[in-house]
Amino acid sequence: MSLNRNEKADVVAEVQAQAAKAQTLALAEYRGLTVAQLDALRKNAREKGVYLHVLKNTLARRAVAGTPFEVAESHFVGPLIYGFSEDAIAAAKVIAEFSKANDKLVIKAGAYGGKALDADGVKALASVPSKEVLLAQLLGLLQTPVSGLARVLSAVAEKRGGGAAEAPAEAPAA
Repeated sequence: MSLNRNEKADVVAEVQAQAAKAQTLALAEYRGLTVAQLDALRKNAREKGVYLHVLKNTLARRAVAGTPFEVAESHFVGPLIYGFSEDAIAAAKVIAEFSKANDKLVIKAGAYGGKALDADGVKALASVPSKEVLLAQLLGLLQTPVSGLARVLSAVAEKRGGGAAEAPAEAPAA
């Protein structure tokens, strides 16, 4: 079903709005996937906050014109599904995880921070831990010296406390 001019303008405006607030774009070729598989991919993307859309490449070019994702235009070839996410790794992670289970979804390219990514770059971005995991790791690193200091102070206090308790017992005996 082809879209009329107004419908195309609406699609371009919708994608421009998503691209304006997104940090990452991930592209994948979906040739050979069933409707059920695409529905599962879309459901997973929605749960992770990823805007996933099958677009005509000409409409996608218009939508990303003037955005940091314009650098990936050379990869807008073939039947592609476009994933935009506000989270820096969510779009790449959703597409990469789905492609592991479904070999017909082929990662093609992406863009992050105004730089074009090849398929390996998208996979590398997908392998970065999530923000929550990174914050937990940072918190663990910050707590390590504090807990080590607390153990040392506790050991010193215990040693002094134990030595003070023994000293009065020895003094009367001497």
